[in-house]
Amino acid sequence: MLHDNQPVLRGGAPVANARAALILLHGRGSNAKDIFGLGEAVAADQAGVALIAPNAAGGTWYPQRFLAPVADNEPYLSSALAAIGRLIAELGLEGLSPASIVLAGFSQGACLSLEFAVRHPRRYGGIAALSGAVIGPPGRPRDLEGSLAGSPVYLGCSDRDAHIPLASVEESAELVERLGGKVTKQIFAGMGHTVNADEMAALRGLVAGVAGI
Repeated sequence: MLHDNQPVLRGGAPVANARAALILLHGRGSNAKDIFGLGEAVAADQAGVALIAPNAAGGTWYPQRFLAPVADNEPYLSSALAAIGRLIAELGLEGLSPASIVLAGFSQGACLSLEFAVRHPRRYGGIAALSGAVIGPPGRPRDLEGSLAGSPVYLGCSDRDAHIPLASVEESAELVERLGGKVTKQIFAGMGHTVNADEMAALRGLVAGVAGI
């Protein structure tokens, strides 16, 4: 498994004492340290939040664009999804259920967050995709079972993102809603491929909702 044995940054509240966990997935060419700073900013005024940020091998979760045929991103994609699953399972052993976990990512990490959620639907504390969409070619058939059971899902993106077509964000929102997720979508005019203050506030709200602050 290509992403096995990669370092995982941890901070915030110890998991044993935490009310919520925020798993942060970085983008292509980045690393856990970069997105960990975003998590620290989100949780700065919130007690009881554990922060967890895994590293991708070589700084990339999968090699091709998210719109490529899924097979072209294997075996990297399956390894990345398995890495998330292991983190969630470990948190469960430490007393935090998926309903206490917010899974968030930027760019490639955002795509991975959404893809994991739709492949493993259940009640999550929240899913936040900052400039991302589900993985695979537009309109590809999906035979998905299960329910997100009202999990809050935030989608934030520019209307002219060079990497994430708006149509893919819209398709992702429809898929999440079909699986029973409660979608909040914000499309920002001319923002580019970045994270803005409104998205940070939305992520902070998801975490606060889980932590009970």
